[in-house]
Amino acid sequence: MEELDYGREVLRLEAAAVAALIDRLDGNFKTAVKLISDCPGHVVTTGMGKSGIIAQKISATLASTGTPSFYLHPAEASHGDLGRVVAGDVVVAISNSGGSEEIRRLIPGIKRIGAKLVAMTGSAESSLARHADCHLCTGEAPEACPVGLAPTTSTTAQLALGDALAMTVAKKRAFSREEYALYHPGGALGRSLLRVHELMADKEHAPPAQAGTITHDALVDAGGLGRKVGALAVVDKDGVLRGLLTDGDIRRWVLRDANSLKRPLDELMTADPLSVRDDQLAAEAWRAMREHSFDDLPVVDADGRYVGILDVLDLLKAGFVEQS
Repeated sequence: MEELDYGREVLRLEAAAVAALIDRLDGNFKTAVKLISDCPGHVVTTGMGKSGIIAQKISATLASTGTPSFYLHPAEASHGDLGRVVAGDVVVAISNSGGSEEIRRLIPGIKRIGAKLVAMTGSAESSLARHADCHLCTGEAPEACPVGLAPTTSTTAQLALGDALAMTVAKKRAFSREEYALYHPGGALGRSLLRVHELMADKEHAPPAQAGTITHDALVDAGGLGRKVGALAVVDKDGVLRGLLTDGDIRRWVLRDANSLKRPLDELMTADPLSVRDDQLAAEAWRAMREHSFDDLPVVDADGRYVGILDVLDLLKAGFVEQS
């Protein structure tokens, strides 16, 4: 089928343009990596049209892997937005022809500000390449377009080279899963690396009660049934967790014995309850709560001292999903 043949030819052309980049990488690539890795400010990407869209994606990739970055529209930069760039920044300017008037107009200002300029163009002989501190060449392969004009092969090469640059910088910086989670708190990985202490209600918001205290008095001191968590931790004089009394426990005791709230906590609480460490993964606490059908878990430190309570609602708000 002609459509299939042509579609495959487009993919072949674009794949060839990316493959050609492998042997094209040279000392300029190493220089660009060093400039970005050592940058004390922001990496500013810029480009017009389709190259501008690629510049936005490269900026987003840099930012999400630990390199502060933003995209600067070259036309807006000529009307004041160049003030976003400061000395010490690195500007990555992308233009297949290297002759984009909007970008060429920025070069003197970038130089005066004291920012470094990395150019990504199809030819080392372009105006932009000649004025840059470092040039990355994407090559001059033909566009995969019926009339040879629409940016296709060139933008694919720009995107691939931008990924190679961003990922090499991330590797050089020893970018970690923990950092990735920090910049992607809404993602699955971010949730998987959350620690219990990041989600729990601490002692200020979930104060414990001393063992031996009359239950009614302990509840009043802790804010009664209107307190923010659904359980009351019971500790000894050293702050070590000794028991847990939940709202459900209180209801069951009151229905069984109207005078139960006059009894000491020790008689009503669950002694030596299941607990989690404050430095444990929240995902581990989530599994324990689901396995035992608990809504609250007391949290302790390495010495068993009470530090807070983890409520199931805290986990649900953080994105942990209840499964049927």
